[in-house]
Amino acid sequence: MSDMTLAPRPQRLWRLFLMPVLLLAAAIAWCAFWFHAASKVDETADAWRAREAKSGRVYDCDKRSVAGFPFRFEVSCSGASVALMAQTAAAPQAPITARLSEILVVAQAYDPKLLIAEFTAPATISGMDRQPFMTVNWSKARSSIVGLPAVPQRAAIVFDDLVIDRINASLPTPLARAGHVELHARLADGSAQDHPVIETVLQIAGGSLQDLHPLLIERFDADLRILFSGLKDFSPKPWPERYREMQAAGGHVEVVQSRIAQGDLIAVAAGTLGLSPGGGLDGELQMTVAGFEKVIPALGIEKMLEQGVPQATLDRVVPGVKTQDVNNLLGALNRAIPGLGNVVKQNANIGVAAGINSLGKEAVLEGRKARAFPLRFVDGAVFLGPLKVGQVPPLF
Repeated sequence: MSDMTLAPRPQRLWRLFLMPVLLLAAAIAWCAFWFHAASKVDETADAWRAREAKSGRVYDCDKRSVAGFPFRFEVSCSGASVALMAQTAAAPQAPITARLSEILVVAQAYDPKLLIAEFTAPATISGMDRQPFMTVNWSKARSSIVGLPAVPQRAAIVFDDLVIDRINASLPTPLARAGHVELHARLADGSAQDHPVIETVLQIAGGSLQDLHPLLIERFDADLRILFSGLKDFSPKPWPERYREMQAAGGHVEVVQSRIAQGDLIAVAAGTLGLSPGGGLDGELQMTVAGFEKVIPALGIEKMLEQGVPQATLDRVVPGVKTQDVNNLLGALNRAIPGLGNVVKQNANIGVAAGINSLGKEAVLEGRKARAFPLRFVDGAVFLGPLKVGQVPPLF
């Protein structure tokens, strides 16, 4: 048998180059997509800014740049500012401007509707005269929004080591402190175009407020979940206008749950609040409080007595006794034995605590003895039994 030599088969060289060519084509297509999308950032941002301006929030930045190639979009806004117009009922026309050094917004190329933002501290807040009246500082601040550039489906903002100071004669005065703050909001029901129901969750750890109420000066932790219903839609408009729509539609603010802890005090509450024609809160919350006697002095009972006991209060507690008689008695005690009237006022806190306890019923809260009673809101005024203990500003 003769030897036979088989000729080698010709190799198809194109197979060797197929994969590199496909990878190169994909890379070119991806680059084209990224740069095209990056070129649209200004257009998208301007459309969003126009929408926000209709809601009374005007955003601007001195310098805007886009980076993050190839898998992310990183939009940096240096010299950022936001001017708020008609966002509160207290100053409907006076713009408030917040300025900070930089905002960095990041979106993944495969999920451009999820935006993550980081904010560089500090921020200054000024009024119409452009003179700063407040400074805000933090160690870390970030937010996330899902749904842009359309109406957001949910949003969140988080601050660590938040410090807010009021500027008086160029000197900072403490206004608020918090170790950690989280605010979440989402569309819980309905749609942005048809009667949306907004759920918000606020969490504060190690917070304190100097000017809102004496009870809030000491550090506290808070956790609240609230539902806003009665909104017509979520088209661009200032919040006071939304609240006015809620009131006209019979909407309400439902406090689904809330918990505040401060030292020995623990309080939980739930209930539904409506809006009065003047924009004040109306309604009632059912509260359960443990350690309430610890904070009676902070309610300002002594100050109330110094200003005089309202006749309406005496009519409910001791009918037939005149307010002038009580005031004359306290003054006479002080004249007879200096300081005795003040002792009576201070000891009145004990009587007030007993009176408030009699309004509610015994309960147990987190394993501790507690009292359960209603907290009433009447056109923004907050009442604990017959005592007015706070005032909430009108929402519109």
